[in-house]
Amino acid sequence: MTFPFDIALVWLDLAGVFFFAVSGSLLAARKQFDFVGSLLLASLVSLGGGVIRDIILNSVPAAFTNPAYLVPPVLATVLVYFLFSSVQRYTSLLVLFDAGGLALFCITGTLKALTLGMNPFAAVLLGRTTAVGGGLLRDITANEVPQLFDARDLYALPAFSGAALTAVLWVTGTFNAATACAVAAVVFAFRVVAWRRSWYIPLAVRGWQRSEARSGEWHTRS
Repeated sequence: MTFPFDIALVWLDLAGVFFFAVSGSLLAARKQFDFVGSLLLASLVSLGGGVIRDIILNSVPAAFTNPAYLVPPVLATVLVYFLFSSVQRYTSLLVLFDAGGLALFCITGTLKALTLGMNPFAAVLLGRTTAVGGGLLRDITANEVPQLFDARDLYALPAFSGAALTAVLWVTGTFNAATACAVAAVVFAFRVVAWRRSWYIPLAVRGWQRSEARSGEWHTRS
């Protein structure tokens, strides 16, 4: 029973790696990076979160032990190289692929922590870290404002919600392929709808309000 579960976890992880890798290559193309730069950014965003998770878990990162993890970044880089000229008008593609990676990584990160004996609360934190860690590294490397810290965007909350749902399903013994797909769909929809509708959460200091999005400044209420 353990072997099929491990195989399913790896496939979910590889799918998340691919989605995040495409988002990295798309950003690299928009930034006019060369092919090598695109490959490096794709690898960073798709493998970074998992490496951080595995280091915290005192486990050898899967990206360093399983060569299959190197295939999705290469594939994503090649696909974007040949297809980007025809899709560059659709800026939402980057968000969509990023949301796909976020939805899968918050599940696989939480599951790996749980299977290695972490308590559910710690597993949720590691699941969230797995989901947002790569995107944070991608944005910093590409000299972009990290989505994780963008006050006009929800990024960590969908990942946290997916990780928490995964932990609850695991503890109650109801986690399976169907519920995993449901969680991934919820996280994906949450992330995309929040982006389209510009949802946000309260600021860290009560009594402050957001200015117009284009100004990028903060003002106190009069």
